[in-house]
Amino acid sequence: MIFDGHAYCFPPLTGTGGFSEPDALRKHLQQAIAVHHQPTWRVRDRAPADASGLIDMENWPALAALKDADFRASGLGRFEWTVDGEDYAKQYFPPSMVDMSYPADRLVAEMDYAGVDKALLHRTPYLGVGNDFIAECIEQYPDRLLGLAHTPEWLVLSDPNGSVDRVARAVNEQGLSGLHFLPPQLNLYGFDGPWDAPGFQPFWDGVAALDTPIFFSLKERATPHRDSFLNEIKTLTRWMARYPNTTVVMTHGIGWRNFMGDDAIHLPDAVWEPFDNPNLHLQFLFPIALGAVWDYPMPQVRPVIEECVQRIGADRIMWGTDMPIVSRFWTYRQNIDFITRYCDFLGTDELDAILGGAVAKLLGVVE
Repeated sequence: MIFDGHAYCFPPLTGTGGFSEPDALRKHLQQAIAVHHQPTWRVRDRAPADASGLIDMENWPALAALKDADFRASGLGRFEWTVDGEDYAKQYFPPSMVDMSYPADRLVAEMDYAGVDKALLHRTPYLGVGNDFIAECIEQYPDRLLGLAHTPEWLVLSDPNGSVDRVARAVNEQGLSGLHFLPPQLNLYGFDGPWDAPGFQPFWDGVAALDTPIFFSLKERATPHRDSFLNEIKTLTRWMARYPNTTVVMTHGIGWRNFMGDDAIHLPDAVWEPFDNPNLHLQFLFPIALGAVWDYPMPQVRPVIEECVQRIGADRIMWGTDMPIVSRFWTYRQNIDFITRYCDFLGTDELDAILGGAVAKLLGVVE
């Protein structure tokens, strides 16, 4: 079974995305696009440009830093904005995303063509909040799709009980398979501290009692990026010491871009410390992180994959793609071939675990 451990579906990004405030989705999108590494160009002549018209980069993690630039989802996978009468654009999704939405039937069609059996839908607020849309996706394709719950991270401190209730309903009533928690969302609303601070404990106690996997998307939350990411690793390690029996997944990988140099990735010993907990699993999504840096089939990351398998074990590693976003670099099939054809150091059992067995076991899916 090939099980994509990290994919997305989302409603039209020209709407509210489930936010109660009409302009909130646009703000989340504007911050995400402003700080993203995809290139910016000037629309009239495609000349290289920058995104400085979108945000004050001195305070890049916060929504308060956004600038008024008529930011908009213009279609065809791109976002545009206007500064001093000049239009600028950034291609975040592939151009095939004509209407800036990605319903379940489109993902399943891609899965059919690539030979992917199942996919786990992940969350990020700039692709919409609330759990109803994701629950409807998995209800539409119960044999193909599973989904993660989400609760707005920025409301956890002020409303821990309501936040727990939202997750509990999603898991116990709507059929979702775990919680996706994204610490950088806290910074958007002005909280720069650790997400294991005492004020978070009522929420985490309640979520841990649900006995559902928690997927953490760790990312730099301040400058310098490398130091910030390593602080997030420390927070995760402390959190797991408090909740040692909770199943945890580190999504996306180990902050690969923070450790690049000499055409390679050099991971410090500190990033491996949390994996001493056998309940911590790792996703790796190299193409979405590094597809703009290294070409297919990306031989530069093979030593890192070998190191991950040696240090963690294939039974705790899960492959994912970030579909549909990754298709701005690679096809769905290339994401599979990258592992099956170009990682010849992996044995059959290791391939089976990474390409689906590990995530299926974690979620209780029968192959």
